Amino acid sequence: MNLQTVKQRFGIIGNSATLHHALQTAVQVAPTDLTVLITGSSGVGKESFSKIIHSLSARKHSKFIAINCGAIPEGTINSELFGHTKGAFTGATGERKGYFETVNGGTIFLDEIGEMPLDTQTYLLRVLEQGEFVKVGSSAMEKTDVRIVAATNVNLLQKVKQGKFREDLYYRLSTVPIKVPALRERPEDIPILFRKFAGDFAERYKTTSVRLSSDAQQLLVRYTWPGNIRELKNITEQVSVLSQDKLVSAEELLKFIPDMAQNNLPMLAGGNSTGDSSNGGFYEREILFKFLYDMKKDLNDMKALIAELARTNDLRMPTNVTVPSEGSNLPTIFTPSTYEQPSFEQEYAPTPSINQNNHTSSPIIINSNSSTDSNDGDKYSDVEEIEESLSIEDMEQQLIRKALDKHRGRRKEAAKELGISERTLYRKIKQYKIGI
Repeated sequence: MNLQTVKQRFGIIGNSATLHHALQTAVQVAPTDLTVLITGSSGVGKESFSKIIHSLSARKHSKFIAINCGAIPEGTINSELFGHTKGAFTGATGERKGYFETVNGGTIFLDEIGEMPLDTQTYLLRVLEQGEFVKVGSSAMEKTDVRIVAATNVNLLQKVKQGKFREDLYYRLSTVPIKVPALRERPEDIPILFRKFAGDFAERYKTTSVRLSSDAQQLLVRYTWPGNIRELKNITEQVSVLSQDKLVSAEELLKFIPDMAQNNLPMLAGGNSTGDSSNGGFYEREILFKFLYDMKKDLNDMKALIAELARTNDLRMPTNVTVPSEGSNLPTIFTPSTYEQPSFEQEYAPTPSINQNNHTSSPIIINSNSSTDSNDGDKYSDVEEIEESLSIEDMEQQLIRKALDKHRGRRKEAAKELGISERTLYRKIKQYKIGI
């Protein structure tokens, strides 16, 4: 059976290479009895792949059951899977058959296998290796012939390292692994899925199908879709119901997914989002832009801090430095030539400050001539000035220390006093190794 036929039969939408690879693997493994482990984020359609495997296998006329291991309480999951005898535990008023007995000859889909308790994993391993199980409260060994298809949205190998999943069971389950791609990994399929969901909604409720403008479509493609296909379907139905215009603009689409504005960062000039998305280039650029944006905010916070500290402590600063606004461009770095030449009175005005070693760094005036000279022109002829430190880092450290001392180490209040975010303050404390 070719992939196009499989997609039409099971309602699979999309043309991405990663999706086709997963489907091809499912079709090839279906006629066998090998155990399959399906991995992928929540909402990508892992259960659909389990149904494809069952429907194309020799067990297609037998039972198929899907079990969510994370939804069954730990105290009853053994009874649900393997059954129990009368009196096996409180409330067991009669004998009960488990799924491995009732689905004998068919397929069991164990979703969220990573949530299965360790003792249940031991029983499941015996079923996979020997085809045997024991009911709760019984000592009799019973036989079963089921095919197991498991699925998970977590990293099972990581759980193995944490001691929360049996290593032997992991390798027994993943005889044939199938990775279902997340929606963000197949961006070319997003507009197709939107049209399909919008068309289904319009047909069901006898309305006109909504369409997306080119800007709205680009916004949709560049969103990360943490909820995958399930989230896309929900958003499509919301837009279909609540949109005032059947041609939806990007501005209107943002009303339904406000997070899109944060996830969709500007593209590089001349960039092609469609062409680069297939190999992950778009997402690398998105991460880069996010990093640059965060760095710009940190620089703006720091520049605002320095300007405020200079104002409150009467320090000398460049004459052309302004405090940047939130949406301004990256601040330029000023050079020593931009400093205003201080007047004679300012040059010798005492401005005490404390550096990181708690020593005074104000200008020190030494007059070697103790006698008073009546000649004003020679009044300061024997005066020697020791310049104070003009290092911005020193001033920054001084004021951070002062703020922390003032608020007795309470960083939240110190950050508020300094006019910067707590994140910026934490980073600076770590950078300057300031102890509290």
